[in-house]
This record gives sequence, C-alpha cells and structure tokens, in this order.
Amino acid sequence: MRSVASYRYRQYLASATCIVGVAGAIVLRVFDPANSGVYPPCPLHYLTGLYCPGCGSLRAIHQLLLGNFTNAWALNPLAMILLPFVVYGLASQALVELRGRALPEPILSGFWIRALCGVIVLFGILRNVPVYPFDRLAPGALFHL
Repeated sequence: MRSVASYRYRQYLASATCIVGVAGAIVLRVFDPANSGVYPPCPLHYLTGLYCPGCGSLRAIHQLLLGNFTNAWALNPLAMILLPFVVYGLASQALVELRGRALPEPILSGFWIRALCGVIVLFGILRNVPVYPFDRLAPGALFHL
C-alpha cells in the first residue's frame, strides 16, 4: 500500500502534469506551428526531406484547437483518427493518479497492437510515395485539390 505522503506526492505530480498540458494546449492554440518559429521542425523531414507518420500532427492539433476539422484532417489524417484514443488513455492515467480509479480499459490482443504498428509504418511509407493517390497523404497536400 502507498503511504499518505507518496499518494499526495503522486496527486500533486498528476495535477501539475494536467496544468502543464492545459498550458501547452493554450500555447499551441495561440502560436501557429506553421508560422511562429516557436516549435522545432520534424528532425526526419529536416534532415532527409521525408515525412514521418507524425509530420503535420502539431499543425493539425493547432487547427483542431481553432475548430478547423477539415484543415486538421488535411495535415495528418492518421493523427486525427488516433487522437481520441490517445486522449482517452491520458485521461484514464490522470484519473488513476488523482482518484485511484481508471476509465474502463479495452483489452487489445498482441495482434491488434502489431497491426496498429504496421498501419503507422505503412502510413509513413505511403505518404512519401510521389504518385497519386499517395501523394495526397503528405501534410497539407489536400489543401491543393
């Protein structure tokens, strides 16, 4: 069992993490990653010119925070599909630390976890193929239809 001091420390740490997350979302909403120069570039794209599976995610989340769902989808559709699951997992972990109880957890077999990893790798490969329709997976390519 946890001691009371350890439990309080974990609660303070979880609360601070939530506050930092909200502050980060506010900064992301205010400063556009495409223009501000506040955020570092993707290292893979900067060094090789190739898009990683996450390229465009920060700009997509910025667009989501502004309420532009279509623009967010155009910047990184895979991130927009996976974002609700990531938010659910983070919220569940925060509740564990703050209240000791998590949200209901889905049971995923190893097959589905490997399949998700395969989808992420395949998305990263296909968005770099300069042939229609795969060229539409590049960040922002759907803006130019």
